[in-house]
Amino acid sequence: MKTLSPLQKARYAYIPKLPGMLRHGINEICVKEGLATESVADQEKIKALFPNTYGKKEITFEKGTNTSTAKKQVVGVILSGGQAPGGHNVVCGLYDALKATDKDNTLIGFKNGPAGLIEDNHVVFDDEFINEYRNTGGFDIIGSGRTKLETEDQFKVATEVCKKHGITAIVIIGGDDSNTNAAVLAEYFAANNVGVQVIGCPKTIDGDLKNEDIECSFGFDTATKTYSEVIGNIERDANSAKKYWHFVKVMGRSASHVALECALETQPNICLISEEVEAKKMSLSQIADYIADSVNERANNGMNFGVAIIPEGVVEFVPEFKTLISEINELLAGEKAEAFNNLGTWAEKYAFIEKGLTKESMEVFAILPQGIQQQLFLERDPHGNVQVSLIESEKLFSALVKDKLAQRKKAGTYNGKFSPLHHFFGYEGRCAFPSNFDADYCYSLGYNAFMLIQYGYNGYLSKVSNLSKPAEEWVAGGMPITKMMNIERRHGEDKPVIKKALVELDGKPFKFFEANRETWAKETCYTYPGAIQYYGPAEVCDLTTKTLALEKGE
Repeated sequence: MKTLSPLQKARYAYIPKLPGMLRHGINEICVKEGLATESVADQEKIKALFPNTYGKKEITFEKGTNTSTAKKQVVGVILSGGQAPGGHNVVCGLYDALKATDKDNTLIGFKNGPAGLIEDNHVVFDDEFINEYRNTGGFDIIGSGRTKLETEDQFKVATEVCKKHGITAIVIIGGDDSNTNAAVLAEYFAANNVGVQVIGCPKTIDGDLKNEDIECSFGFDTATKTYSEVIGNIERDANSAKKYWHFVKVMGRSASHVALECALETQPNICLISEEVEAKKMSLSQIADYIADSVNERANNGMNFGVAIIPEGVVEFVPEFKTLISEINELLAGEKAEAFNNLGTWAEKYAFIEKGLTKESMEVFAILPQGIQQQLFLERDPHGNVQVSLIESEKLFSALVKDKLAQRKKAGTYNGKFSPLHHFFGYEGRCAFPSNFDADYCYSLGYNAFMLIQYGYNGYLSKVSNLSKPAEEWVAGGMPITKMMNIERRHGEDKPVIKKALVELDGKPFKFFEANRETWAKETCYTYPGAIQYYGPAEVCDLTTKTLALEKGE
């Protein structure tokens, strides 16, 4: 028998807040068209690849007479990529708007990501089914997957599945890759007169799907609040026990938005920002010295404890480490990999490596802890390359710092104690109960997605902005996905992709962090965000991220 926690029961009853203009009722919402758009870069190439969906106008929904053509809608929805809190509410908002327009409209959920569309593995939603997932975390309503929709054969199968069910539109809920897939599918449907619209919704806890139009991807708010709660708890424990340095790795392989937001929330002693590491061309040794300086100074003041936040992808931004990885991939290419694997001992393998790497890369390799060294050669992806994402960077940097402190102790400049502990916060935040912000934002994105469908838009992203204000003041509309695209080199080919948003080193969130981190490194300035609050004053329950507030000058 399935039992529900009191919080589950209470959250089912929560009614998400919509932007003001979406509260008027479906029949009182009209469209205001803006300017035609162009891609963020590579305009001619993107236009050539998307002749039917490129250059469309941005739109905003306003109060007014609904001028859309009434017709029965059968909409398919897909959850794509990694989980993010609030995904269920996108589906619920889409369902409610669809049913509010015409109770005979149908919502079909394709299971396990884009593969569900190709395999016609689906469920038809009804009230009873939907109501079990309102305001809850996870993607378990239909599951997710990472299948890419990019081949002619896949598009043909998708077309047949849509015809079979009479589908008029597909909504793809995902990150940058998933919404790139949405744009490609929308272009195919338009070019071949399939008669099916495609709408995307911006999801990723990493926070790197954002730009001047998309202020925040959904899930980022909840995930960073979840991590920040635990980091705050660790800080309080560190300040109580006064004997451990905690190295906390957080998600964010391609960008450091999560690390930066958690730092703004908790004010740790150290937070690495990958984009800064790359811009300053910092070496592993320089990074280790930077952390060791904080450990040293705090120890001199009787504080043998601290907290350091490490983004999971930081080593990929270290120029010398990038070169090392490239050389290792080359070293083990083809038949050389078999020769390496046939060597019996690590000493023999180490000698093989020493002969194969340049002097500069060998110097980098030599300072790595042996466990990391072996990991670089034992853990390979299907293409034979190093799986950098598996490197335990929190343990790597604590080991390097330990070596630095040992050298300082010998030199007589350090006399403290260094006892590191390690943590990795990733999956803990991906399926948390969504904050009120994410519950509201996601429901609005889904509701808004149906408005885009009703007005006939194709290849658009559901867009809700002015997010630092109360939901009543949020602005709903849509933007062509092609506006966010550029050309990147992927697996030896030029591919159209949505441009990832990295931490801007001249942006207000980083500048605030930069202005305060020297003090945080020396002193104990910890802040304790506590658990996400769902009930109580709006300034506690509906607050946005520090990142968004700083970006908006609040």
